[in-house]
Amino acid sequence: MSKTTLLLAISCGFIGLTMQPAAAANVKITPLGSHAGEFCARDRAMIFEDPDGTRILYDPGQTVVGANDPRLGKIDAVLLSHVHTDHLGDRHTKAVNAGTCGHPDLSVVDAPSSNTEKIVIAKKAKFLVGGEMNSFFAKRIAAAGGDKDQVLVLRFGASRKLGNVTIWSVPAAHTNGLDPVFLTGPLAKEMADNGLTAYVGPPGGYVLRFSNGLTAYLSGDTGVVSEQKTVVHDELHANLAVMNIGGAFSTGPQEAAYVMNELVKPNSVIASHANEAATKDGKILPETKTAAFKAATKVPVYPSLSDKTMEFDGGGKCTGGC
Repeated sequence: MSKTTLLLAISCGFIGLTMQPAAAANVKITPLGSHAGEFCARDRAMIFEDPDGTRILYDPGQTVVGANDPRLGKIDAVLLSHVHTDHLGDRHTKAVNAGTCGHPDLSVVDAPSSNTEKIVIAKKAKFLVGGEMNSFFAKRIAAAGGDKDQVLVLRFGASRKLGNVTIWSVPAAHTNGLDPVFLTGPLAKEMADNGLTAYVGPPGGYVLRFSNGLTAYLSGDTGVVSEQKTVVHDELHANLAVMNIGGAFSTGPQEAAYVMNELVKPNSVIASHANEAATKDGKILPETKTAAFKAATKVPVYPSLSDKTMEFDGGGKCTGGC
C-alpha cells in the first residue's frame, strides 16, 4: 500500500468515526425518601432528570425535607397525582434519617399550606395537576407569593411538553378528597367536625416520554383500570413503570403484578408507595409486600431506594444504580 493510499485510508477512518452517532444519554431517577439507601413507609417522591437537564419532581409528599432540601437542586416542574396528605404533604420529615424507616419523624407541620406548594413557590417551578386542582392551587400559589401561571392544568387525553419531556395525564381509580387540615376558617372546622373532605376532581397518573425515548408510567394511587392497557400500553407504549403497591388504598402486590404482567408490560418496574419498611441495608426484606411484588412480576423490579440514582436507557433497561 502506498503512503498516499495509507493516509487516505486513515483519513477516511477518522471521518467515519466522527460520523458515528453519539450514544443516547440516560434518564436519571432519584427517589427522595425518609432514610438514605432504604425504601421506607412514607416514601413517594422521585426526581426524573432528562438528558437535556429538565428535572421533574413527582408527588413530593412528606419525605422531601421542605423547599430547602439540598437533594432537590433545580426543579423545573412538579407533578401531583392527588391531594391526599401523604402526597401533597401536610407535614414533612424533620431531617433525612430522622425517626425510623417504618415511622419517620414527620414533626414539621406545613398545613394549612403544604410541602408541595412551598416547593413549587421556592423553586419557581411549573405545577401540573388535573381535575379542578388547577383553579384551587392557582389561587393558593398566588396568595402565598408565587405566580398563578405556574399552575398548569393537564387532564386526561391531553399532553404538555417541558423541555424535551412530553407529559400525558392518565386515569387512576382512587379518591381525591382534600383534607380540611389544608383549609382555614369556619368551613374547615365544619368539614372536620362532619368528617368531610373537599372534592377537587379525579385523581390521576402520568406518562412521561423523555428525549432518549424512555416512556415511564407513573401510576399514582390506583386500582386496576382498563386504560393501563388501552392508553398506557397500546397508545403510549410505556417501557418503564413506577407502580404503587401498598394495598388497601391502591393495588396490592398481586394486583400490581397483574397490571405489570398483563396490561402495561414494561421492561422494568420501580416499586413505590409500599407503606412499609421494605428494605434493610438496601436489600428487600422477605415477607414484605415489596418482596411479594418482585416475586410475582415477570420483569426486573427495583425498590425505590432513597437518594440512590438509577439510570435508564430509551428502552426501559436500567443501566446503572439498580
